[in-house]
Amino acid sequence: MIPLFNSAQVREADKYAINKLGIPSILLMENAARSIYELIDKNFSGELVEKKAAILCGKGNNGGDGFALTRNFLINGFSVIVISIGAEKELKGDALLNYIILKKTAAVNKNLSLVNYKGVNSIKKAAGCDIIVDALLGTGAYCPLKEPYNTIIKYVNTLDAVKVAVDIPTGLNVDTGYGETVFEADLTVSLAEFKAGLFYSKGYKFAGKVEKGSIGLGKEYFDSLNVENYLIEPEDVFTFLPEKEPDAYKYSAGKVLVIAGSRNFTGAAFLTTNAVMKSGAGACILAFPESIKEIALQNLKMPTVFGYEDNGRGCLTEDSVDSLMEKIEWADAVALGPGIGREEETLAAVRKLIKKGKNKRFIIDADALYALAGKEYTKIDLSGMILTPHHKEFADMLGIELKELEENMPANGKDFAVKNKCYLVLKGAPTITFTPNGDAIINSTGNPGMAKFGTGDVLTGFTAGMAAQHITAEEAVLASVYIHSLAADLLINEKTVYGMTSTDILENLPYAIKFIFDTFSPVS
Repeated sequence: MIPLFNSAQVREADKYAINKLGIPSILLMENAARSIYELIDKNFSGELVEKKAAILCGKGNNGGDGFALTRNFLINGFSVIVISIGAEKELKGDALLNYIILKKTAAVNKNLSLVNYKGVNSIKKAAGCDIIVDALLGTGAYCPLKEPYNTIIKYVNTLDAVKVAVDIPTGLNVDTGYGETVFEADLTVSLAEFKAGLFYSKGYKFAGKVEKGSIGLGKEYFDSLNVENYLIEPEDVFTFLPEKEPDAYKYSAGKVLVIAGSRNFTGAAFLTTNAVMKSGAGACILAFPESIKEIALQNLKMPTVFGYEDNGRGCLTEDSVDSLMEKIEWADAVALGPGIGREEETLAAVRKLIKKGKNKRFIIDADALYALAGKEYTKIDLSGMILTPHHKEFADMLGIELKELEENMPANGKDFAVKNKCYLVLKGAPTITFTPNGDAIINSTGNPGMAKFGTGDVLTGFTAGMAAQHITAEEAVLASVYIHSLAADLLINEKTVYGMTSTDILENLPYAIKFIFDTFSPVS
């Protein structure tokens, strides 16, 4: 897994390089500028036909990086407009030194225009450039943006140009991933190391492609740090997949009970149950209301259907619980929630099931999560269980507004998983898994085509199937989340993000597993 660092850790890297290794700070800035230009050239050289650049520079070291970067553009034949938010008297240290160099350069080089910001008309000079570089604010700045930064970012976001952020997009808090007005980058060059908030929430949306830029510091400093945030890699998933023993049989390969579906929501149960059988699990039983069991029998081919007592209601009731306990004891993993409905008697039954099956590996999703809303979860032992809410479901569980959750999603997710000793799979773009030990592991696959009814039901079943196969809960979750989204990625060329459905993703799961094996299995 790729470690992701917080802003304080990355800022300390500069001090380490300067104080421990004796690298002059001006050299760090020069290394950063050269690295940024090289990554811009690698990613966009064919697009920058006019070779006109606008570089927006703040008053601190991020602005200093922008000033130093300007010289790299000039050396490579660009015409550059530098718009400095700070006047010369407001700058200091390395930023001031690089500003003075540019001021002298502008006097002799007609390709450089150095503009001091005096209002929105100053920013309008960036119009017509084929690349705009954001070097306004570094990791020490937090949202919401104050003026003039808010106005500047809103304006440049409207311009048709390649947009590159130095270290972080202005307006983004890289520790929380939150931002209100954020620079919409095509490329973000994360200096020294990757920062967690660039890979989820507003960072995921606005950072564009994220590449690591060098300041000339080796890995030794970062290798010594405690890390709580990671980006999952496909190599990890390969090692997580359960091994198949030569003498395996259907009951040794993992047994799953799916408690899903109701009179009004039958389809979710079938997606979940079929996904179990795509995971490699050997046996699956769908627990379905007795009064409508015929519907399940008509729609399912492989799994067994168990009709539980529902008093003719077509949904889970408290009277159903005792008849389900034997099946829960039989299972290695239990998927609970998709399509069961939100009747009060159903929600009460869900809470009772979870309490009675507290030593079982539950995957709790959809309507079952609603039974835990308003902090009902605090009355239940969730140790070792896997919860898979989307953002709104999780906010409802915590009893907070969605905006409050998203303003500090990592803290909310970690706090919940640690306190409840469970795995929280927070579905979104991207999905983040929070573990009982306080780690946040960000998925690196997926696309907008997954934003369809039923994709979460498929993930629930696939996760339950993996979790039943005698691997750790963490391995099951991470492998499932990655493969589920990879299945969608492999459909892009054939289906596009418009045409793929949850059923397409379901049917493509075996091919996603095969892709992992073909890519990482040793060549014999």
